[in-house]
Formats: sequence, structure tokens, C-alpha cells
Amino acid sequence: MAEISQLVLPFFGLILLGYLAAKWRKLDEAALGWLNIFIIYIALPALFFKIIGKTPLEELARFDFIATSLAATYTIFALVFLLGKLGTRSTTGDATVQGLAGAYGNIGYLGPGIALAAFGEAAALPLALIFAFENIVHFSVAPAFMAFDGKDKRTPLVLARDVVVKITTHPFIIATFVGFLAAATGFTPPVFAQTMIDNLAQAAAPCALFAMGVTLALRPLKRVPAEIPYIVPAKLIVLPALMYVYLSLTGNYPPIWVATALLLSALPTATNVFVIAQQYGVWQERASATVLITTVLSVVTVSGLLYLIKSGMLPADLFP
Repeated sequence: MAEISQLVLPFFGLILLGYLAAKWRKLDEAALGWLNIFIIYIALPALFFKIIGKTPLEELARFDFIATSLAATYTIFALVFLLGKLGTRSTTGDATVQGLAGAYGNIGYLGPGIALAAFGEAAALPLALIFAFENIVHFSVAPAFMAFDGKDKRTPLVLARDVVVKITTHPFIIATFVGFLAAATGFTPPVFAQTMIDNLAQAAAPCALFAMGVTLALRPLKRVPAEIPYIVPAKLIVLPALMYVYLSLTGNYPPIWVATALLLSALPTATNVFVIAQQYGVWQERASATVLITTVLSVVTVSGLLYLIKSGMLPADLFP
């Protein structure tokens, strides 16, 4: 367990450093702007291009793995959404953000660093595939459900157009697509460009984790949402368990792919869930609180999951 602590604590330590720095210097949202631009538009795209561009094309076409991962994620989304609608009588908008809080993990900021550190370069491909396709679906689900709630006033045609534009112009998706092209054509960047890509890729995880800590500091916990008792277990425990069952039932995947999918599914609620809540003016304070609470608790749950995987107590296939 000491080995797992040494693996996990530095990542959460970077989040804590960002949190403390923001409190010490009394930063505001504007202070985070340029760092987020660097992370979202430069560093993380470089990381995903590097990962995918070096991968044999046949390994990229594992649509069974992608579909299974999405099925587990959106089973939890549907479950939490229904609990919100039927259990707490939430509006469709509130229940949508609750569903995303239970299903949308921090695979962008926290995922790359911790997965690559835990499992090495072999985790890079499943990480990139899950990241790209989950974001495509998340970008589609939020505006579609908000349209049903009346929070999105755009016409269906304009809404569909805007969703397509958001997906196709997102830097992570573009980097993934360019990586696919590089893998298909065998393209290798010139040495100077590859050196820049390598340097940017190495900066992605530390900067993203530090920025996440700053973000948490800017959104202090004001009240514990009533929905926390079902959202937190759904995100940190039920989703990884369901992911494990689904992957075991649907295919014979490489053990590292299974481990990576389990780890990503166990990560805390993504800060993007708060961004979506803020964009539509629904469930905002509670979304922020959920991000903070799941992040703190995930230090224990993610450490426990990594221990089970690393110790061999959790086999790659539940039904060998």
C-alpha cells in the first residue's frame, strides 16, 4: 500500500499546491485564464497527439472497447438522472447536471498523469480513446437534455449545428484526429517539432493538476448537496464496478486497457460539470461542491482501486 500512496499522493499533492497557492495569493478566475489556455489548447493536445500518432492503426480500431466504456458511463448517467427526477423531484436541467456529476470523471486534468504513472506508456492508447469519445458524447448530451428542459433556447437545427462545431473544433478532438492521421500515414514530425511535443506533453499533467487545485479554491464548499448520498457512491464506486463487469462480459481486452478504463472511471467528478452547470444556470453551487467532495474522497477510493489492481487481487477479466 505504501507503493500506491507514493504513486497517488504526488498527483493529489499538486492539486493541494494549486489550492493553497490560490488561497495564499487570493487569486480570481481571471488569474487562471492563461494557464487554462496553455493546458487545453497546447499541452494536453500535444500529449494526445503524441500518444495516438505512435500507435499502430489496427490498435486504434477497438470500437468494442469504446462502446463498452461508453455504455458503462451512460448507464450511471441514466441511473443518477432518474434518481434526480424521481427521487428528489429535480428539474430536467438539474437532473442532467447530476447525471454528469455521477458519470463524467476528471479524465482530462487528472487522468493522463495518474494513468501513465500507474501503468506506463501501455495505458496511453486506451486513455486517449476513452477521453476522445467520452468528450464527444458529453458535448452532445448536455445541450440536448438542456433543450428538453427549456434552458437552451436554440432551435433544433441551430443546436445540432453548434454541437457539431463544438465537437469538431475542440482542441482535444482535433489532436486525436490528427493523431489518427499520423498513425495511418506513418507521419513522423521533424526532430525539433517532436522535441517541442515531448516537452509540452510532459508539462500537461502537472499544470492541469495545479490548475484544478486553483479552480477548487475559487469555488469553496458552501453547502453539502442533498443529492451527494447517491452521486458520490455512483461516481467513485458503482461506475468502476459496472465498468469492470461490462468489460468482462463484452470482450477479451488487454489487461492494461481494463485497468486504465477502471482507473479513469473511478476519478472524481470533472470540473467541466460545474462549467456546464454555470453555462445553463442550473445546479451551480451543488455542482461545485460535488467536484470538491468527490476529489477529496477519491484520494482513498482511487488508492484502494490501484492497490487491488497492482496487487493482482482484481483480475483483468471477471469471467476468465
